Amino acid sequence: MFPIRDAVRSRKFPIVNYGLIAVNVVVFLFTTSLGPRGFERFLSVFGVVPVRLSIGQPFSLLTLFTSMFLHGGWFHLISNMWTLYIFGDNVEDRMGAGRYLGFYVIAGTVAGLAHAASAPNSLLPTVGASGAIAGVLGAYIVLFPAARVTTFVPLFFVPWFIDIPAVLFIGIWFLSQLSQGLLSLGAMGDFGGIAWWAHVGGFVVGLLLVRLLATRPKVQRVWYPDDRWPG
Repeated sequence: MFPIRDAVRSRKFPIVNYGLIAVNVVVFLFTTSLGPRGFERFLSVFGVVPVRLSIGQPFSLLTLFTSMFLHGGWFHLISNMWTLYIFGDNVEDRMGAGRYLGFYVIAGTVAGLAHAASAPNSLLPTVGASGAIAGVLGAYIVLFPAARVTTFVPLFFVPWFIDIPAVLFIGIWFLSQLSQGLLSLGAMGDFGGIAWWAHVGGFVVGLLLVRLLATRPKVQRVWYPDDRWPG
């Protein structure tokens, strides 16, 4: 399943969300300009390498932040930024710009720590905004559980576009990440090359922090009969 759009429209211009997307794109263009060897070297230095993380090495902890803005390829970048574009504006709308930025960074940091805890001896650098975006999805499912997500579903080589509740779309996504994470336990190296537990960790952070940071809007906007702001 691939999300196309959601039904909820933000009331304010999502300046932080668009800013995050812009920074990720600019950083990716910069890293690709370094050439193949420079690209790999840059990701190795600024990505999260679990075995290097140590309180005694402050720079290694800084990579928990820098890794959020690095991506391994065009598909990695586009899929992450598209998801952030669809769901992030609404979460920012409910939190406000400053709190949303802090929330995003916290979710991404905890996601990196969750990955490091799941593979403490890994020598492979982990990069990507997906851990922070998982936090955004966790917040979205609490704030807009009944919102509709138009989803592309390839079925027998025929493209289907269907509207499904956000709680179902994001719930299926989370269960897939959790199941893959459980399968990865005990596996040698990074299972499938994806930091499954970073996604799980970021998502859980989103669930836990959203009610502390989000505010109830003065005017409720109902897009479908079953759309309701949580009480």
